[in-house]
Amino acid sequence: MQGDAQEIDREIGKDELHRTGPDTLMGKLLRRFWHPVALAADVVPGRARPLRVLSEDLTLYRGESGAPYLIGGRCGHRCTVLHTGVVAGEQISCMYHGWRYDGTGVCTDIPAEKRPRGNPIRIAGYPTREYAGLIFAYLGEAPAPAFDLPRKSVLEDSSRSIFNKRETWDCNWFQQIENSMDAVHLNFAHRWGVVGEFGGSIAAGGAIPDLSYAETESGVRQTATRSKDNVRVSDWTFPNNNHVVAPGPVAGGPWLHLSSWHVPVDDTHTLRFRACAVEEKDPEEMERIKARYDLEFEPVDHAEQLFRGDLNGISEPSLISAQDYVAVKGQGAIFDRSRENLSSSDAGVAFVRRVFLRELGAISQGQSTKRWARLSEAIHLAEPPVKVAE
Repeated sequence: MQGDAQEIDREIGKDELHRTGPDTLMGKLLRRFWHPVALAADVVPGRARPLRVLSEDLTLYRGESGAPYLIGGRCGHRCTVLHTGVVAGEQISCMYHGWRYDGTGVCTDIPAEKRPRGNPIRIAGYPTREYAGLIFAYLGEAPAPAFDLPRKSVLEDSSRSIFNKRETWDCNWFQQIENSMDAVHLNFAHRWGVVGEFGGSIAAGGAIPDLSYAETESGVRQTATRSKDNVRVSDWTFPNNNHVVAPGPVAGGPWLHLSSWHVPVDDTHTLRFRACAVEEKDPEEMERIKARYDLEFEPVDHAEQLFRGDLNGISEPSLISAQDYVAVKGQGAIFDRSRENLSSSDAGVAFVRRVFLRELGAISQGQSTKRWARLSEAIHLAEPPVKVAE
């Protein structure tokens, strides 16, 4: 298996898995998909904020109607940052000389210009969509694909409430994709330091899982079987979403559906977005559930403590992120895969690399990639009926 994965790496070049700039193979691939770029609550009507994603500096703002817009990060005139500008109606004006832009990036007014320009000034402008408490954007060439692949039935279930989380990690996004395809790490990383509800429930008894992987119309289905009563299925959607079920903050309470996206900021930083769906509609109870989570927790802010192996003061719901962060950032800001030695337990890592390298190979040869589509039938992700190991 190691030789197989490394052989594919050589066909494209190992650097292509992590490089996400506009002119890279992976950058071109990722720009064919919708990605979450911000929490919906992060920007209010009439305000703007800077945003860096897929190695591009951008401006995210809401018009006075509340509609979100994503345009270039700098004014096309003298290139000062645009997020400091003034939002009026559905457009934003640069604070330097008042050049005004609409939500597609077209300059609609140059106040000091005495003669009309023959061709309009244009900066980047990308379509946006709000969904499940997140703002998604499509950064590729027009036309944008239908907003369908990112959708999950559980996020549209009226019996569930959703809350969101965002983190920024100081390491490459693809290391986190590989971690999603590594079910064995649950037996070790999530029992490291402190065994929380997640680590205890999923890896109860310490059994190393039997693994199977299958490519679906939307991505990869990972099945990890630890016993007949402990079968964990992950619905991973191409190119960067992992949907799983996990224990909630209260032992014996309802499990949560966690839909997580790993979006490159650049090659050494990643935005991690999570939409958490729980069967609870009572607003007061939802606030109590959310209060158990430290939604402001950023592992990078605790890096020195965590790499000392000190988990004191880390809340149990934040423990999962802290443990994953130590494992993944511990590989380096950008993982040098030429130094690894894969084993049979890394079947998922090798599997997902082959899928990506196949798609990158198609782009490099000017061929069509796979037409990824939302699952025609929602996958059932069961809650393993196991207890926390003593």
